[in-house]
Amino acid sequence: MKVDVHAVNFTVDRKLVDFIQERMDKLEKYYDRVVSSDVFLKVERTSDKENKTVEIKINVPGDDFLVKKQCKTFEEAIELSAESLERLLVKRKEKIRAHI
Repeated sequence: MKVDVHAVNFTVDRKLVDFIQERMDKLEKYYDRVVSSDVFLKVERTSDKENKTVEIKINVPGDDFLVKKQCKTFEEAIELSAESLERLLVKRKEKIRAHI
């Protein structure tokens, strides 16, 4: 799967990009028609400890899924987002199977 990582207001290190790529590749076992995904990483300028926001947009034929999570670390936010996307993709797959 093609994964584009966009970091807003900071530079992202290679280790985080590799983690994101690895985690997004795991989504293909739930729904194999995923075309691409965009991952937006943002650091909010707030006094909260949970100031790291991750938005993941996944493109599948006929639809786009968008998940947004805010956590203390990017890894935690990516993990939570990926779990949400897994549920969405499984639902999508079941819906398509019901129409066949």
